[in-house]
Amino acid sequence: MTAREPAGGLVPPDLDRSPESIGRYLEDAAHYPGGAATGIARPRHEGEVAALVRSAARLLVVGAQSSLTGGATPAGDIVLSTERLTSIEPVGVSGVRVGAGVSLDALQAWLAARGRWYPPVPTFTGASAGGVVSTNAAGAATFKYGTTRTWVDGLTVVLACGHVLELERGRVRAHPHDGFRIECACGTRQVRPGSYQLPEVPKCSAGYFAAPEMDLIDLFIGAEGTLGIIVTATFRTLPARPAVAMAIVPAPTETDAIALTGNLRDVAKATWANGDPQGLDVAAIEQLDRRCLEILREDGVADRCRVSWPNDTAMALLVQIELPPGTTAARGFDQVAAAFAPGAPVTPLGRFCQLLDRYHVFDHTQLALPGDERRAQHFLEFREGAPVGVNRRVAEAGRTTGDRRIQKTAADMIVPFDRFGEMLARYHDGYRRRGLDHAIWGHISDGNVHPNVIPCSYDDVVAGQEAILEFGAAVQACGGCPLAEHGVGRSPLKQALLRTFLGDDAIGQMRAIKRALDPEYKLARGVVIEA
Repeated sequence: MTAREPAGGLVPPDLDRSPESIGRYLEDAAHYPGGAATGIARPRHEGEVAALVRSAARLLVVGAQSSLTGGATPAGDIVLSTERLTSIEPVGVSGVRVGAGVSLDALQAWLAARGRWYPPVPTFTGASAGGVVSTNAAGAATFKYGTTRTWVDGLTVVLACGHVLELERGRVRAHPHDGFRIECACGTRQVRPGSYQLPEVPKCSAGYFAAPEMDLIDLFIGAEGTLGIIVTATFRTLPARPAVAMAIVPAPTETDAIALTGNLRDVAKATWANGDPQGLDVAAIEQLDRRCLEILREDGVADRCRVSWPNDTAMALLVQIELPPGTTAARGFDQVAAAFAPGAPVTPLGRFCQLLDRYHVFDHTQLALPGDERRAQHFLEFREGAPVGVNRRVAEAGRTTGDRRIQKTAADMIVPFDRFGEMLARYHDGYRRRGLDHAIWGHISDGNVHPNVIPCSYDDVVAGQEAILEFGAAVQACGGCPLAEHGVGRSPLKQALLRTFLGDDAIGQMRAIKRALDPEYKLARGVVIEA
């Protein structure tokens, strides 16, 4: 593979060193402490990116700064903001090439005007295209559509030397013994993919991707900006965005909720396999535990979103069901109304209602039918109220105690679904043994959860971190991954989980990949692996 000279002229972008501008970029969504930057650059094309890379000693690329691991928090770097890399152009019939700074919201709006859509969006749709590629972003939609990696067909990447790789899926694969050979005016680089084995779970964001004879494009997806700077990404898209019905389903026990989820998963997979237009097409299932529901009541979110549930509810599910394009609220209501009528036609929502009834949860289920955008938005706000409420309590604990060491303490772990119930019990037990208040939510259809500590003191943070390391070992023993969808970033805890999960030899292999592509550790120094 030969890297080319950059297009657009090697003219460095202006560097903004004003304290006001720098202050906007010192913290990402993880609120990782100690952010510092020497200036802000906002390049408009790859030539300006390349010129900046060639002149800078340390560089951190940021998009929406929605990282939950500190990966978008600068540590003395020049910050390269992708906010001006906003080109969008069609590629063939089903592809779209977007600048790294294009938000998923903007992408979906552009595609919708052309009768297409991009399915694998994470929970935060304000994330940028470059950001989701750099982290191999995933979310609830992963159950049906997979992670970002599945949908990336091309990348334009500026290497640490300032030369440019044009990557197209399927063009360059690793040689079984020699790996990749990348040539440019600076010389030849031999890059050997890791020999470590990653688990076969739907989500895995644990350092650099590795697989026998892997595609070169996959080395940069999920590398968190440490191996090259993504300037554009080419995504595959689908036609005709489906109509979506949403349901909030309260379950009296976690065991009941897991059993219902398993049944919904099986029915959905059968629908995908046989293509039945009247099948039950479940795209995603999320869950909120009892403590999450308490927080939603305490904070008034439940009342504001007009969501209710029985007092004995142990877990609530948020189910997304895809229906044929053009399905209206009226048609959806007819399907629900006829679900239990003798001789009623078989319909997707009718099947869903009948399945809920078998688990004795139909009477308390609340629906947002296609076209009822306000109701659907209430459901999404309800779901987001749990992490918002936990984060607010973490911040309050810091203010109340005056201890700035109190921070968000949470895991992001995935196991095969048939081990989900076992691990959920371990999360609860591990926190309770340490006397820790906690809330657990996540994407149950993938077996992926976020067990969060609600600390009252710094001692709770320390105990929570100990519990998370314990969970990581248990998840690995279950065939899962302790770093599912948020990446590693600068978090010492996440980096410790990575070392424990893959071992020192694997970390050494990642360092070798980093040195081969960025020998001066210029890009995102300290992210994923310590400098």
